[in-house]
Amino acid sequence: MSIEALLKKDVNSHTEKKNNLTYLSWAWAWAEALKADPKATFEVQTFHDKDGVEMPYMDVNGTGMVWVIVTMFDKPMTCQLPVMDYRNKPIPNPDAFAVNTAIMRCMTKALSLHGLGLYIYAGEDLPEDGNKADKVVITPTQGAQDNIPPEELQYLQEMAVDLIAMCEQGDPKAAWVKLEGENLDAEQKIALWTLLPSKVRSALKKAKEI
Repeated sequence: MSIEALLKKDVNSHTEKKNNLTYLSWAWAWAEALKADPKATFEVQTFHDKDGVEMPYMDVNGTGMVWVIVTMFDKPMTCQLPVMDYRNKPIPNPDAFAVNTAIMRCMTKALSLHGLGLYIYAGEDLPEDGNKADKVVITPTQGAQDNIPPEELQYLQEMAVDLIAMCEQGDPKAAWVKLEGENLDAEQKIALWTLLPSKVRSALKKAKEI
């Protein structure tokens, strides 16, 4: 199975909704990853606390941030995710259960950068070539990603996932500040814009005016 096939795969029957966010079953997602690439691996990055003890998350002002690297088709993709509670808020001094949950969700998020379920993070109902009516739309941004180097495109994809998450968590202003702080050139901005669903683009535009 290729990356293109993963991008087109409908994962809706393996998701669940929590607080307006969609979560993909990590066990099913990893099984699909192994079907696509039997050599697929994932690695949890570790960090050291102030006493030198190795920890499976980074301490960020008393809260935790997990980092997971998923390698498929000999290409590593890295994602990070806060350790959050049921309200999707960072947990102070997270326990082992919360950290483990965040790690598996982060692994699934990293899998999306390889194509599996990426459309969920983009706020779409179905992947491209899903069962929607055929429709051809020509836009000024069509082909905007074609000339972006693979490394830059991966970075933009990761940024898009973060911006989408921030907007869905009700903080579009922080998303706008993050976007502005990246100092992207015009070509990169257009490419990033094409990775964002319309509702996120609208939220960012409104946040800019605040």
